[in-house]
Amino acid sequence: NKVIRYFVLCDLFLFSGWGLLAPIMSVFIVEHIAGASLFNAGMAVSVYWAARSIIHLPIANLLDKRRGEKDDFYVLIVGLLLASIAAFSFSLVNTIAELYIIMATQGIAFGLYAPAWQGIFSRHLDKDKFALDWSIDGVGLGIASMITGLTGGYLADAFGFNIIFYLAS
Repeated sequence: NKVIRYFVLCDLFLFSGWGLLAPIMSVFIVEHIAGASLFNAGMAVSVYWAARSIIHLPIANLLDKRRGEKDDFYVLIVGLLLASIAAFSFSLVNTIAELYIIMATQGIAFGLYAPAWQGIFSRHLDKDKFALDWSIDGVGLGIASMITGLTGGYLADAFGFNIIFYLAS
């Protein structure tokens, strides 16, 4: 199914970009934000999950109330654009407050992206291959995260943090 194929590729690119950040974020926060600690890195993750969790269900509910996929598609695009802006914004962060704002933006981005992506994906699952379609996406994300996690650590070590933020965006 073309939609499934394209959505798996979309997920693959999105999570590959964010996978580059995974191994370096705590180090970046502690080393490059004045006064930041590992507690702030943990708080940043909490801000992300709080923002994502707060917006996820209302967006899913709103998308389910409207017929068709046009609204899902637009919400998906807005989520992707916000995710890109958030990734790029890490290269500009100077304070803990700015970090939290970017993490909240990232959370909102994924809170928009996830229900829209899942809704469209679910409506286009291949008949009698639901588990396979979801598993292809899951395995693709696992492999992408494995490769980009290693790559992100190497690139940050060799070229600095900003290259990671630019590639992720």
